[in-house]
Amino acid sequence: MSAPMPAWAAPSQLDTKHPQAKKKKAQAKAAAKPVAKPKAKTAALKAFGTRPDLLAFAAGLASEQGWDEASLQQVQTQLTQAHIHPSVQRLIMPPPAGTAKDWAAYRARFVEPRRLQAGLQFWEQNAASLARAENEYGVPAELIAGLIGVETFYGQITGGFSVLDALATLAFEFPSGRSDRSAFFRSELAEFLKLCRREGFNPAEVKGSYAGAMGWPQFMPGSWNRYAVDFDGDGHIDLIKSQADAIGSVAHYLARHGWQRGLPTHYSLAMPVDTSARARLLGPDIKPTFTAQDLQAAGAQLSEAALEHPPKQLLAVVELQNGEAAPSYWIGTENFYVLTRYNWSSYYAFAVIEMGRSLASMRAAGR
Repeated sequence: MSAPMPAWAAPSQLDTKHPQAKKKKAQAKAAAKPVAKPKAKTAALKAFGTRPDLLAFAAGLASEQGWDEASLQQVQTQLTQAHIHPSVQRLIMPPPAGTAKDWAAYRARFVEPRRLQAGLQFWEQNAASLARAENEYGVPAELIAGLIGVETFYGQITGGFSVLDALATLAFEFPSGRSDRSAFFRSELAEFLKLCRREGFNPAEVKGSYAGAMGWPQFMPGSWNRYAVDFDGDGHIDLIKSQADAIGSVAHYLARHGWQRGLPTHYSLAMPVDTSARARLLGPDIKPTFTAQDLQAAGAQLSEAALEHPPKQLLAVVELQNGEAAPSYWIGTENFYVLTRYNWSSYYAFAVIEMGRSLASMRAAGR
């Protein structure tokens, strides 16, 4: 597994999906050290128990969904048996300030031989589903394959946390020291319990990231309920076991967020020399704000492809920092912005694009 991602570009909808890398790095360090005397076992996780706020949450959810008394008692039991997870509280915190951004290093963590080979195998095994998803939703097969590769290494890294524990911890014991997102996680906990009832999952057995994301595409429960599709036609939506469902759901998610069939994701440009003009173009970040004419008026030099972009469609100027080297600049289209709806990061979006493009090139070359 690759080294842990910096929070400025972690591969996830919440930038909080891959604690395994940190764990493996810690294990590697530990293996290099002399063997120490065994320490006492870590204290068992504390169960929530019959807390009034937890019981009230369950009652409100049951009332909203029209569940009977037996169903309410079942949900209350599941919640009271959930555990407060200190590692979830720790991992949700932002990293220390000052982490340098480096696009080349970030790209290399994903577009690397083992992940590419896994991607080629994934594409070969799911060629029909990828082609159908592209045909139905307009999202290129290479981007669907690239996104799943970046998210979970094609199902190899889907998270080992109890989703029930993780969501309950962040819903009712959200740590202090950062902006409080407990309301969001209470909503996701409710979505998770609804999902489990509908699909027949045991909430205590579902595993995912420390933020509660699940399956091959790492959907949060709310995204699963809103955007996931039964792409294999078996009557169930299972992003944990069904690769076809994962493929269709990724494509449907992007389509519902505005993906435009046939529109490129980005173009090249040369930035204006004037520093104030540069600052103005970079101000909106990944949000499309400018027309091609606006960019030219500010002194930017656009590629031929960018000059052919529909005149009324807006564009964003995207900066990728390269450590101590000079930054790279690109023009992001509305489709580039759609990719960032999956993860609010230009680095993430470009990693997906580069992963997909590399896979497509390798397939075309018969590798």
